[in-house]
Amino acid sequence: MRKIFRNIHLWLSVPFGILITLICFSGAALVFEKEVMELCHRELYFVKKVEAAPLPMEQLVTKVAATLPDSVSVTGVTISSDPERAYQVTLSKPRRASMYVDQYTGEITGKYERAPFFNFMFRMHRWLLDSIKQDGGIFWGKMIVGTSTLMFVFVLISGIVVWWPHTRKALKSSLKIVANKGWRRFWYDLHVAGGMYALVFLLAMALTGLTWSFQWYRTGFYKTFGVEVQPGMGHGNATANVTAKGGKRKGSPEGRKHSPYTNWQQVYEQLAEANPDYKLISVSDGSASVALPCFGNKRGTDRYKFDPRNGEITETTLYKDLDNSGKIRGWIYSVHVGSWGGMLTRILTFIAALVGASLPLTGYYLWIRRLMKRKIKREAIH
Repeated sequence: MRKIFRNIHLWLSVPFGILITLICFSGAALVFEKEVMELCHRELYFVKKVEAAPLPMEQLVTKVAATLPDSVSVTGVTISSDPERAYQVTLSKPRRASMYVDQYTGEITGKYERAPFFNFMFRMHRWLLDSIKQDGGIFWGKMIVGTSTLMFVFVLISGIVVWWPHTRKALKSSLKIVANKGWRRFWYDLHVAGGMYALVFLLAMALTGLTWSFQWYRTGFYKTFGVEVQPGMGHGNATANVTAKGGKRKGSPEGRKHSPYTNWQQVYEQLAEANPDYKLISVSDGSASVALPCFGNKRGTDRYKFDPRNGEITETTLYKDLDNSGKIRGWIYSVHVGSWGGMLTRILTFIAALVGASLPLTGYYLWIRRLMKRKIKREAIH
């Protein structure tokens, strides 16, 4: 039985190893994208000086809107509980576009743009640098990533069958990485012990990542948690922010009398007072959301609807009251990126992804070394 799993482990690792390394390494590079961007461009995300009180939201949003072309509008504002963080003003296009504004001075600190390095790593991680086919053609990059990830699951499981020791004493020895007994022993220990230490995180990342690749897998995965997949219930890049398009309401006399952002400040103040421990509050035309600092689903938010004419809250949907279908996507994302347990699990996820990237490389080394050893032995016999 072990010989069968050894062959599965080897013959899946050889063709898919390099792809697995690229996927894991690019995934590791994305774990701390936010922190790196904030460190490198602090002037964009943070205000220069915290004042006694911020300017009215309507004034800030109107100023941002005045700088935009006619085809682009402000769709929402996200406010952090940290008074040093600038307000994030989301835009209607392009996708995921936003600008930052100093809430105390009204100064626009800049527009968010994904750094070329992280954009490259994201496209590598998701699509192997391929692009979505607008004509409906086969999305080969996405398919290859999905297939490689699926094979990685079998590689990890077969690896445990092959390398898991039979005794507790042998297990203790297998979990050690020895660096003073030659390169072969070091690479062997890194391959075996590293795989055992990172196994749970790698399986979690692979099994959740597959939901972005295959509809059949996503349907089955959701059903495991009692969720029926509805048409159009894909992942996309869903976020916790609510960004319904703002603007004047056609046929509304109120829309002609005042800015569509008039009551956003009132709604924000109501939600901030009701949720003093909030992490982020997002407000848009007629809807809002509150993200609370908690472990678990980092995309879990309480959602609200309000009357744009007077700012009155008309509907409340608390995250804790949602059924599985309202929580599953956020949980999948949180587990995949390791954010479910805060900074500790993100660090562990980062390390596990790097280990995952190294496993095919150390495996190639051991395999090639074994082939060379056999060749030398055959030549010696002849």
